[in-house]
Amino acid sequence: MRALPAFAAALLTASLALAGCSGASSDSSGDSKAESAARAETGEQGAGAAADKADGQQRADDGKAVDEASAKTHVIRTATLSVEVKSATKALAKARTIALDAGGAVEDETTERIDDTHVSSNVVLRVPEAEYDAVLAELAGTGKLLSRTANAKDVTEQVVDVNSRIATQRASVDRVRKLMDQAEDITDVVTLESQLNTRQAELESLLAKQASLADRTTMATITLDLSERTKEEKDSGDDDPGFLDALGGGWDAFVTVLRWMVVVVAAILPFVVALALLFGLWLLFGARLRLRRTATPAPVPVDAFAPAAAPDPASDPDPAPDADPAPDPGKRD
Repeated sequence: MRALPAFAAALLTASLALAGCSGASSDSSGDSKAESAARAETGEQGAGAAADKADGQQRADDGKAVDEASAKTHVIRTATLSVEVKSATKALAKARTIALDAGGAVEDETTERIDDTHVSSNVVLRVPEAEYDAVLAELAGTGKLLSRTANAKDVTEQVVDVNSRIATQRASVDRVRKLMDQAEDITDVVTLESQLNTRQAELESLLAKQASLADRTTMATITLDLSERTKEEKDSGDDDPGFLDALGGGWDAFVTVLRWMVVVVAAILPFVVALALLFGLWLLFGARLRLRRTATPAPVPVDAFAPAAAPDPASDPDPAPDADPAPDPGKRD
């Protein structure tokens, strides 16, 4: 009888030991599953935190750009110069050199000759804003300044607005992309793609506008007109003539008269040659006709060679008395 209670006690002890082992194993498996779930959640949180950190960095950069644009003044500077020079070609080469030395460039250039009297040139220069005033002064000193127009337009608010809209549009594009990654329905995907394309196009347009504003505010534009004086203006602007001027004017007049004489002679030369030829022919044929008339005697009528008939005294009713004889000079009355 005593052996039975001892066996029962041993069996109870063994069952309790087995139950404790199984409970420990179940607890350990439960702890491992919880640990895996915690690790997965931690990884997702880390990825989300990294994405949020990147978005926050982008927003911080955009906000920094907006703040910098707000703190800096953005001005678009333009100027137009009209200069009268002795030689437009030389002045154009000098203006080109001035712009290149200042770190600028030649954007447009036009040169033409007007009425074969003078040359006119138009050139558009782009120079850094820091060198704007110095370049303007050098260009004005290339000749006689006729006119000057300068304009400065403050576009700081426009630049700040564009930068702010770019930051907002980038955040909007990022949100649509995240929604596309989470979308499962094809209808939602198509709708989100349409929204993404629209917002991306607006973002690119804003970026192009930002680049244009940056170029116009960092580089000033100068339009330069170069013109030469006409001949009439040169003559009217001369001082009182001196001896050399009179000598030169007389020589020019002599050369002009001589030139016109040559022109007149050249104009009437064909007529002179033709008249001379006709006169020569007239002399030649006229001399021959005169020689023929001299060599051929004139015809004499036949009655000229017949003897004259003596007058009949009977037929004369009143004959004339005889004429007195001529007086003798040696005989005296």
